[in-house]
Amino acid sequence: MALTREQIAMRVAQELQDGFYVNLGIGIPTLAANYVSTDIEVMLQSENGLLGMGPYPTEDQVDPDMINAGKETVTAVKGASIFSSAESFAMIRGGHVDLTVLGAFEVDQNGNIASYMIPGKLVKGMGGAMDLVAGAPNIIVTMTHADKHGNSKLLESCTLPLTGVNCIKKVITDLAVLDIRDGAFHLLETAPGISVEEVQAKTKGKLIVSDSVREMQFN
Repeated sequence: MALTREQIAMRVAQELQDGFYVNLGIGIPTLAANYVSTDIEVMLQSENGLLGMGPYPTEDQVDPDMINAGKETVTAVKGASIFSSAESFAMIRGGHVDLTVLGAFEVDQNGNIASYMIPGKLVKGMGGAMDLVAGAPNIIVTMTHADKHGNSKLLESCTLPLTGVNCIKKVITDLAVLDIRDGAFHLLETAPGISVEEVQAKTKGKLIVSDSVREMQFN
C-alpha cells in the first residue's frame, strides 16, 4: 500500500544527519520533526524566525506564540534561538541551511520544481520556497506520486510555473524514494507492498531502475 503522510515523514527523518541545520516546509515535511532520531542532534529552522524547532506540543505544552511558518504551534528544543524573519531569510539566502525539505505540485527529471502556483487558482504567495530552493545545497521534495486523478507528478518537464530550476536532488513519495541526476529519476526504494512496475507506470519522466532497489525500512 502507498505510504501515509506520517510514513513519508518518517522516511524523510532518516535523511537528517547529526549537526544539520534543516528547514522543513509546510505540510508533510513539517511532520518529520516528530520522528527525528534521538541519536542525532539536528536544528530545525523555520523561516518565520525559529532555529531549534521541536515536535508538535502536547496539550499542556501549547504556547500560541510559538508557531512554525505554517502557523502551527510547535515546541523549541534546548539551545533554540528566536529572531526576526529578516534574519531567518538571511540565513537561508546565505547558504547556511544544510537541507531543505519541501512539498511540490510537480518535479521533473532535470530537478526543476513547481510548488507554488496553479494557474486560475487563488495564490496567497510563494512564501519562502523560492529563497529555499536557491539557497540550500541539498533539497528533498515530499509529495504523492500522482494527483487525485491518477496523473503522475514526476514528469519529463514541469507544466506549472517553476519555483526553482535544476535544484532538486531527491524525491520521497508515497510509493518510492528517487534520486534525480543526469536528467533522470533513479529508483532507490519502493514502499512496502509497492512493485517496481507500479512506480514505473506512475512515473512519466525518464526512470532508471537499478538491480539494487530495496524496500523502505522503518525500524
